[in-house]
Amino acid sequence: MTESPPPSTSSEPAEPGGTSGLSVLDPPGFHGPAAGRAADAPGPDAPGPADGRSAPAAPAAAPGVQDRLAGRLSDFTSLHEHTERLARARGLDATLTAVLASGTALLGADRALLVTALPGGGPSQPLGLGLDRASLGSLETVPPEQSLVARLLRAHDRPVELHSPDLATDPAIGARLRELAADLHLGGCYGLPLATEEDGPLAAALWFYDAPADPTDRQRELARRYCEVAAPLLAKQLDAEKVRRTTEALRRGLLPDRLPQPAGLRLAARLVPAGLDRSSGSDWYDAIPLPDGTVGLTVGSVSGDGPGAGPGSAPGAAAAMGRVRAALRAYAVLEGEDPVSVLGDLELLLKTTEPARSATAVYAWVEPEERRVTLAGAGHCPPVLVTRYGAEFVETSLSAPLGMLSCWEAPGVEFTAERGDTLVLYTEGLARRFGPTLHTGQAALRRAAADAPRDVRIDPDRLCAHLLAVCAERVAVAAAAAAGADAAGRDAAGRDAVGPAGPAPATDDLMLLAARFE
Repeated sequence: MTESPPPSTSSEPAEPGGTSGLSVLDPPGFHGPAAGRAADAPGPDAPGPADGRSAPAAPAAAPGVQDRLAGRLSDFTSLHEHTERLARARGLDATLTAVLASGTALLGADRALLVTALPGGGPSQPLGLGLDRASLGSLETVPPEQSLVARLLRAHDRPVELHSPDLATDPAIGARLRELAADLHLGGCYGLPLATEEDGPLAAALWFYDAPADPTDRQRELARRYCEVAAPLLAKQLDAEKVRRTTEALRRGLLPDRLPQPAGLRLAARLVPAGLDRSSGSDWYDAIPLPDGTVGLTVGSVSGDGPGAGPGSAPGAAAAMGRVRAALRAYAVLEGEDPVSVLGDLELLLKTTEPARSATAVYAWVEPEERRVTLAGAGHCPPVLVTRYGAEFVETSLSAPLGMLSCWEAPGVEFTAERGDTLVLYTEGLARRFGPTLHTGQAALRRAAADAPRDVRIDPDRLCAHLLAVCAERVAVAAAAAAGADAAGRDAAGRDAVGPAGPAPATDDLMLLAARFE
């Protein structure tokens, strides 16, 4: 294993043209066209031919020079294509995948491994290209003192590159790594750190060949130049991922960490939040044990033009959702058996404290022993009651969302469920992912609940998982159909005639709350 040390900090004269990009080295014994002319051409004061005739024209550039210039142009073109692809990557996963794929192409390698540095130091979970999960797990068993990744993630004395023509026979490689190289058929290896002066080591990338091999000087130079461009882009993506995780933790912290399980009622819930860069609202669910032994069930969604609203306003919407949910819990304790009053109080609070926002909600008061349910909705999707005979909507009266009109008012609905029935509350985001319109999505959701196997319908947790799985299948089918239409709609010049393939990214959370009467 050859480890190139960090470059010396001593000051040396810059090579002419060194700032123009890739360096092109002359072959041994060849001094380039400029040097050749300087050695062979007469100076300005040299005498001309004896007969006074003008000197003959300089010979054309040697074929070797043309080949080198063509090679340099090809390098620039290839590097530009890969960095452009990297710049188009959206999100941390896409950026890491682009680094692995482009490095593999530039080095002519077969497989690759990339590990990012954790905030407290040390490597994170590896990402592989051409390496399955078992292979990645095996490589994680290499002791730190033998780990190539650990070398590339050093805070100090970090090597510029690592390369070995054959890992399985390299005496500088530890015994465990040599053993794994033989088992996984890893031949040559080349590694580079991704680091910036401001952030230090960000990630370590290793590229493997299936047979003993070593990249050429030209390939190494291309890979190094590429990683120099990739490192600052990766730093931005890592910062964005840190913000995303923090905000997601905040959003989940504003929701129940567990659901109560009162006698006679089994509860389950699912939440799939929309991406923070696209979401303009925030959904909630809750199950509230009330003092008299009854339970309040609610789901809802907050949106609007409040501070920071619009696409990517999930932090502001999540904070508003937390305030609204906390208020609804208080109103439920005070007058939970009257859902209309609960939502009416919430309407007044919303208009007073969140005047630029609106909310849709459904609140159900449940008496588990008698299986009696009273509910009211405000501009929300109707719940679905899953029975032994199928599934049907619990039709709430048409009403506006909270905060939309001068005064919200809607009657409540009361019914008695049978033993074994399951009441499913959901938010609009889930229904819209089930179909192209809200109405068709609600109908498809009801059919999916009705068609669920019996052992799924009687388990609220499995029913929630089933409905989300069916939703994902429908999204995949819609994406495939849109991709086919997109391919068929391209004109002769290759321009898109019907727009990009696939459904639009979700801008709403997917929320489910299921309650089964025992």
